[in-house]
Formats: sequence, C-alpha cells, structure tokens
Amino acid sequence: MAPTKREILAASAGWVAVTLNVIPGIGAGYLYQRRWKAYWITSALATTWFALGAVLGQGAEGAEQIQNQLIGLLGLVALAIGTAIEAGLAAKQSREQN
Repeated sequence: MAPTKREILAASAGWVAVTLNVIPGIGAGYLYQRRWKAYWITSALATTWFALGAVLGQGAEGAEQIQNQLIGLLGLVALAIGTAIEAGLAAKQSREQN
C-alpha cells in the first residue's frame, strides 16, 4: 500500500526542507517533501518576480540599475525565507496530526 501525502510529509525531515528552500531557493524543499503544487506556485512567483524586474528595469543605468538588482535579490531572498518557514511548519503540523 502506497503512503499517503500526509505520511510522506510527516516522514520528511523539516530541517532538510527548510535548508533546501533557503540554500538553492525557489522551492527545492517542496520537491523533497513531494509537494508539487507548492513547488509550482513558488516557481511561478519567482519567475514572475524575475520577469517583472527585467521589464521594469529596462533602460536603468548606474546607481538605479544596482538598486533594481538589490530589490530583485531581496525579493527572491524573502520568497526563499517564506517558503522555508512554510515548509518547516507544514512538516511539523503533519507530524502532530499523525
């Protein structure tokens, strides 16, 4: 009998999911937890953030370009931290329910 989604999530180590979401970012911890919907949502958000930065940053020069790059980087770091926290809490909650 195949394990359920909750059992897979409960069996995953929360710290691994958190680390994978922070270090490479873009939801790699969700792949570890086999949470495909969360992974694709995170990937879509990161792609949208990147594309928006590219479109809005056209024609920027000098200090403005550096500022735009910093804002883009901070947005991706915030996304990585947010997904890491969510992945850790999801693993913890799943273990408590089992």
